[in-house]
Amino acid sequence: MEKYKILGVDPGTNILGYGLLEVEGKKIRLITMGVIKLTSYPNHQTKLKEIYLQLQEIIEVYLPKTLAVEAPFFGKNVQSMLKLGRAQGVAMAAAITMGLEIVEYSPKEIKKSVTGNGNASKEQLAAMLTSILGKKMESKYLDASDAVAAAYTYFNKSTGPLKGKKAFTGWDSFIKDNPKKLAK
Repeated sequence: MEKYKILGVDPGTNILGYGLLEVEGKKIRLITMGVIKLTSYPNHQTKLKEIYLQLQEIIEVYLPKTLAVEAPFFGKNVQSMLKLGRAQGVAMAAAITMGLEIVEYSPKEIKKSVTGNGNASKEQLAAMLTSILGKKMESKYLDASDAVAAAYTYFNKSTGPLKGKKAFTGWDSFIKDNPKKLAK
């Protein structure tokens, strides 16, 4: 039975969340989660350097095979989005240089994978992860639980019931892929 680890990252330039899951067959276990606080660093460049260095250290310690990262979503503040994109890029560069496979998911995709609702709140996401993993997700670490959710999405799509399946866009796409389930 293959055993591997998934590193999830919720990028940020003030607080970056990370979470590590271990998978063995269809069993999943939370190894660690936390945040990298970057508010004390003097400028954006130094924050990006710290993201790179600290994620590389996490990768060296835990040896995950995959980085699952939340993609920045389009918001009203273009500057914030650019900063998040840079943080995501640096996280990906740290993983690439360590030989990890990289996958990225939109926030909606992650929420839907974990809770079944693409519009779930961070608190709902944390509550569902607490139920799934049997470990309390502290509300002060919602960035960390978001990172765990990204890792769980990878597990769900590669090992779980969603393996190899695209999400249905509505009843029409479901019926098209499942014609025998249509009542006559």
